[in-house]
Amino acid sequence: MTSDREESLRSVVVVGGGLGGAQTVAALRAQGFDGRVTLLGAEGRPPYDRPPLSKELFERDAPADLVHEMGIDVRALADDVRATDPARALEVGPDGVSVATSSGTVEADAVVLAVGSRPVVPPGWEHASLLHTWDDAARLRARLTPGTRLVSVGAGWIGAEVAGVATKAGCEVVVVEALDVPLERQLGADVGQHLAPWYAGAGVELRLGEAVTAIRGDDDGAGGATVELASGAALHGDVVLAAVGARPATDWLRGTLPMDARGSLAGDAVGRVAPRVYAVGDCVTRHGTVYGDVPGGHWSAALHDPEGTVRALLADLSAGAAGDPAPGHAPYVFSQQLGHDLALFGTPSPFDEVVLRGLPGHDDGWAALYLDDDDEEVRDGRRLARLRAVLVVDRHREVGALRRLLRAGLPLVDVAAAADVTRPLKDAVVPVG
Repeated sequence: MTSDREESLRSVVVVGGGLGGAQTVAALRAQGFDGRVTLLGAEGRPPYDRPPLSKELFERDAPADLVHEMGIDVRALADDVRATDPARALEVGPDGVSVATSSGTVEADAVVLAVGSRPVVPPGWEHASLLHTWDDAARLRARLTPGTRLVSVGAGWIGAEVAGVATKAGCEVVVVEALDVPLERQLGADVGQHLAPWYAGAGVELRLGEAVTAIRGDDDGAGGATVELASGAALHGDVVLAAVGARPATDWLRGTLPMDARGSLAGDAVGRVAPRVYAVGDCVTRHGTVYGDVPGGHWSAALHDPEGTVRALLADLSAGAAGDPAPGHAPYVFSQQLGHDLALFGTPSPFDEVVLRGLPGHDDGWAALYLDDDDEEVRDGRRLARLRAVLVVDRHREVGALRRLLRAGLPLVDVAAAADVTRPLKDAVVPVG
């Protein structure tokens, strides 16, 4: 296949061997790029999906390989796949980019950064286990045998998911959380409080408002540790899991590209970071989207964003246009924890008003609607507000409709109708104009 892109764009290097990197390689080929593609990884494994590491911790004996899960074979699509050759430095010039790796240097016309994230490990926590890679999962699974006492530090997505599956596997589980409610940073205190009773219901001890000051390893060589709390209490675990969040894996790019204090690269709505530099997935915050600023951390970013990013890359660096913009998607996260299924669509803000749709604890499930107070009006006696995000709990039938509803942006809704669980949420949408 010949292309008018030949002179302007003949090579792309994709940094990151996970879902975002694999989807980028697939998008390049699907959109007609026939130049050289190099994929750089660090784990030494073909790309795999990470959510099953916690959700299916005791069910898998192999990673969720993307060849089998999604039909993406990067070795067939890319010209050069280096699964154990991580990037060390990046130089950007007017005519191309240069990526220094452990083995040498890769020159290309453009780079797509899909470097993902890394777990947060406070100083002195080296005796804690992590859950970020397949190797982490294999080690954790081998140690969490029936009767084992697990102390999980953090009641976020990973901490809650592991607590649930470990309890079902016969472990004794204690979860320690520094904040006053589970998932407070992600969902807000008003919504997070409704998740706290799930722990006792699943047989998990939850200790809220307990900051960890130190984790001390046992001297017997068995791998256990003691978690010391600010209150003066101490909790011993045969296994201690650090699940206190993640940060973009961008330290090697500091001083080269714009990023915030967390290390998240600053991109535009389609992931442009700098001339010839694009980013997808956990490592970038997308500014100026219809959903506002969207930080990485959504599984959907690695799954869907590469299509639009590649389209922009080809349009920017090619003699010809790359076609129509890719369809949008609402950022979303799925979680299975402590016997419940959660789906979060959109980007909640701590300043949003929260309205419940259904009753927490009810067998039929419920949802939390996050409304933008700054974009509110009264029309024909109805209070209208912009719907920023929705958390759906145990209401599987509404997930597909919500994904479609939020795909094009933030809909204006009749608040009373949206809160009425007997009516389809789409019926609450008010046409603009």
